[in-house]
Amino acid sequence: MAHLCGLCLALRADHGQFARVVTNYDGLIVSVLTEAQVERTADRRRTAGPCPLRAMRTAPVARGEGARLAAAVSLVLASAKVRDHVADRDGLLKRRPVAAAARRVAAGWDRAGARTGAELGFDTAVLVDAIDRQTGVESLAGPGSSLLTVTEPTETATAAAFAHTAVLAGRPGNAAPLAEAGRLFGRLAHLLDAVEDQGTDAASGAWNPLTATGTPLAEARRLCDDALRGVRLALADAEFTDGTLAHVLLVHELRRSVDRVFGSIGCAHGTDERPAGSFGPPPGNPYAPGPGGPPGPPLPPEPPRGRRGLIAGCLVWAGLACTCQLCCAGTFHDPWSGQRREGLCHKSDCCEGCCEGCDCCGNCCSCCGDGGCDCGCDC
Repeated sequence: MAHLCGLCLALRADHGQFARVVTNYDGLIVSVLTEAQVERTADRRRTAGPCPLRAMRTAPVARGEGARLAAAVSLVLASAKVRDHVADRDGLLKRRPVAAAARRVAAGWDRAGARTGAELGFDTAVLVDAIDRQTGVESLAGPGSSLLTVTEPTETATAAAFAHTAVLAGRPGNAAPLAEAGRLFGRLAHLLDAVEDQGTDAASGAWNPLTATGTPLAEARRLCDDALRGVRLALADAEFTDGTLAHVLLVHELRRSVDRVFGSIGCAHGTDERPAGSFGPPPGNPYAPGPGGPPGPPLPPEPPRGRRGLIAGCLVWAGLACTCQLCCAGTFHDPWSGQRREGLCHKSDCCEGCCEGCDCCGNCCSCCGDGGCDCGCDC
């Protein structure tokens, strides 16, 4: 949430209120990777004011070059998506005045992203070129064509963004492994979108890479699994100051995304064990003192949480429900009492059964699934 809010606020600061509509989860990975490679200092966080999407609470948010790079990338990619919808004449964009307005907005986002990118030493023309090539690649694809040919422009764009985080962090040796991680992340993003949209695209007659190339779902799943392994190994080759959050998002959560899209009920740890020497400590608070290392900077104190009245609590509850925080957030604050609660989708243990016979811990995922038990058990 700190990186998501940081991306949103970076968009507002550099490009105005309306630019905040391009805030997205994929873009915040750039901010996460940048922060993972630099020394932890207090100026990497600031306390943001109350926001409706945080139930009107203040919160510590990410700041700095990583958030600004994430903003630039998000603007350029959102511009491309708008132009794509205009070309496909989707919904209201069938109407010429609406399409013309959308094109002007997209052009403004392109210029804004290029301006911020230039200030950070990142040439967004790499992204624009990759996006522009996508239409030509899709027009040439047909039955028997390689699915990876279709995903190549997306892979190129994400590889460039990931690699530049190493430049911002002053770790040039990380550029190559992060470019590889970005390339495979882009492949996964493209493939998962294709799988999710295949039914809808078939009903509307829209172009879909799986349908166009005749690729079965089993082959798409194999490519996704290969990409997951590649991302994990690429991250293991990079050096991080604290890679905890990056590992959680790009290894564990990415695996869960693939399982969800393909309807799998398997455990993320059961099929993709973390290799020896993989970077980062087990998932947890990335600002807590690490074993054998100095403590991180203190987080800004949380505001006092008084009990709300019935009407105010109901309004906050509605906001949490409409923004999916009640179900999708790992934790959220109770609308009335302010106490921390667990999201509905996180109440079941995804690792149930994978540590059978382990007596050393009560939390299978944090103890066994992410680096092994200290007590010596084999799970």
